[in-house]
Amino acid sequence: MKTILVTGGAGYIGSHIVKKLISQQYQVVVLDNFYSGHRQYVDSQAVIVEGNTGNRKILDDIFEKNSIHALIHMAAHIEVGESVENPFKYYTNNTLNSLNVIKASIDHKIPKIIFSSTAAVYGMPKVNQVDEKTPLLPINPYGHSKLMTEQMLQDLAAYSQTKYIILRYFNVAGAAVDGSIGQATPRATHLIKVCCEAACGKRKSVTILGTDYPTPDGTGVRDYIHVDDLASAHIQSLAYLDNHPSDIFNCGYGTGYSVHDIINTIKKISGVDFKVIEGDRRAGDPPSLTANNSKITSQMAWKPQYNQLETICRTAYEWERKLL
Repeated sequence: MKTILVTGGAGYIGSHIVKKLISQQYQVVVLDNFYSGHRQYVDSQAVIVEGNTGNRKILDDIFEKNSIHALIHMAAHIEVGESVENPFKYYTNNTLNSLNVIKASIDHKIPKIIFSSTAAVYGMPKVNQVDEKTPLLPINPYGHSKLMTEQMLQDLAAYSQTKYIILRYFNVAGAAVDGSIGQATPRATHLIKVCCEAACGKRKSVTILGTDYPTPDGTGVRDYIHVDDLASAHIQSLAYLDNHPSDIFNCGYGTGYSVHDIINTIKKISGVDFKVIEGDRRAGDPPSLTANNSKITSQMAWKPQYNQLETICRTAYEWERKLL
């Protein structure tokens, strides 16, 4: 059984990846400082090491005690608005700590690295759909911190035997289809999570951040991907590197939904007409961002299973009700 190290494996996306890895007969070591992760949502078969990715001693200890086949580097801060208000926090954790993780992995001759990047590296593209060759022009510190890590990984891997896959996530949402785990991040700002909390009575209202964007209904448009499909992309990436060189892939469905689309879908699923407030735009948000996913679907044979908005929203809502 091959052993995979997952940094940030107790987080929302990380815990789903760990669950998927174990279902595919991998052994898993999770490194997490539990800043936003939850120990109880990590599969019980995983080995948990509590610590920070900036601590080289902890990383060396993990690599020396385990025969690590690959690193899946998830650990990061992910809030766009917070990155604008506190860029130092993002460049420290997302960039400097990632450099530490990458260097430790290469020093220990880890064969594969899967890096969790983001569609935020594209900034405000001039095309409706972005592919992997679209110019990289991030407009917020979060996007910059991830792009810098992409570049560091490519440069460092070029002088080693380590191969990598960079996955640029679009908007990840939903919960495990079997209902076992989901997003439990406190004070979450992701739209589908916020709407589900409102539908469950955890919030008094939902605020739309901008209604004057150049989009069909004036609200921001995003490409939402189910977390289980994203987890599968990581499994496919590990296998892909067995016979292919390093590469970069978008992880999205290629379909955009507006803020109003999301709100209306959650209201329909829940049967709750929660209060909606129209607010101002949030700094660092592009009007529209959707993926051209033809590369990952053709080259990696990744086959999305849950690419319906109602499926994404329903699993998220059912999980939120479970948390009650």
